[in-house]
Amino acid sequence: MNKLPEFIKDFSEARRNAFVKMKEIKDEGGKIVGVYCGFAPWEVIAASGAVAAWLCGMDEEPIEDAEKYLPRNLCPLIKSSYGFAITEKCPFYYFSDMLLGETTCDGKKKMYELLSEMKPMYVMNIPQTPYGQDSYDYYKKAIIKLKEELEKNLKVEITEEKLKETIKLRNRERMALRDYYSLSKLCPPPMTGYNLRRVIQGTLYLSDKEKEIEDINNIIRETMKKYNEGERPVSKEDKRILVTGCPLGDSTEKVIEAIENNGGVVVCYENCSGAKDESLLVDEEKDAVDALTERYLRTACACMSPNDNRIEYLDYLIDEYEVEGVVEVILQACHTYNVESDRIKIFVKNNKKMPYLKIETDYSKKDLGQLKTRVEAFIEML
Repeated sequence: MNKLPEFIKDFSEARRNAFVKMKEIKDEGGKIVGVYCGFAPWEVIAASGAVAAWLCGMDEEPIEDAEKYLPRNLCPLIKSSYGFAITEKCPFYYFSDMLLGETTCDGKKKMYELLSEMKPMYVMNIPQTPYGQDSYDYYKKAIIKLKEELEKNLKVEITEEKLKETIKLRNRERMALRDYYSLSKLCPPPMTGYNLRRVIQGTLYLSDKEKEIEDINNIIRETMKKYNEGERPVSKEDKRILVTGCPLGDSTEKVIEAIENNGGVVVCYENCSGAKDESLLVDEEKDAVDALTERYLRTACACMSPNDNRIEYLDYLIDEYEVEGVVEVILQACHTYNVESDRIKIFVKNNKKMPYLKIETDYSKKDLGQLKTRVEAFIEML
């Protein structure tokens, strides 16, 4: 399962290669804005001429250092993010001229206070509900303030024209990724869920979006060429699984491995940086700030209450990808997703009449045996 086809290895290694690229950007006088979340509007950062860099925060390695300052019973994503920052083991953090946060969960908000003591930090105040005019106005003001903050810190002007250009570019990237994702609708899918995630995750670290779009389209063509020639990396008997819940990183690939080593295949990720990030386009005809407000306010995150958008999108994905079972991954001490998981379970089991498995885990390997046993039993039941 973990064998990567040659034509997608560049995407799998994108994060490592991006370390060198970030240094080159800095050496050439470029600006880098470090981001942590899908609520950060890439289009605004790109319109400033800066590069948006996804900061490290999904690995167990720096957590011990973070726990010298943070509670042990805190979400591993927050501890990992802070640990990478204080140890300066994250090149993206090291090279960032400023950091961009957002008022999603309480733990991240308090971490941002600590990070602001080390680097210039701007925190977007986003509403806690995605519905109503008040929330729309609130989020629109947040985007305008971000624009002004970038202009002040980076000493640039962000024009409507530049925003329109970056909106179109990001939309093209979303459409290319959506086309790649859609290949998993085939039965059997032409790639494993592991390889699917490797490509999608790799795109986060590619600063040349034009080349990325071209490369994604090449991967689609190459994948379908091999598929039409009879190559089948996935068995038709493998059970089609949708993964939802908290953001996934390298340390939580253990869940994907448990699924795909025991008769399942992940055909869709609803998580952050998964299908939902590419599902919504920005309206290219409207005023740029209004269009960005509409699009980002619809992000189906558990920090929003109520989070009906997530239910609606899960309903669509389960049908569209002919899903046979849903696995929800909850990071320990992630209260927003953990509380919401009961609603997800009820929806999946009662409304969709489909098996559901909740996995609560962290970034360590201590639960590998238990994970394998539970996933194996779940897939056998399908």
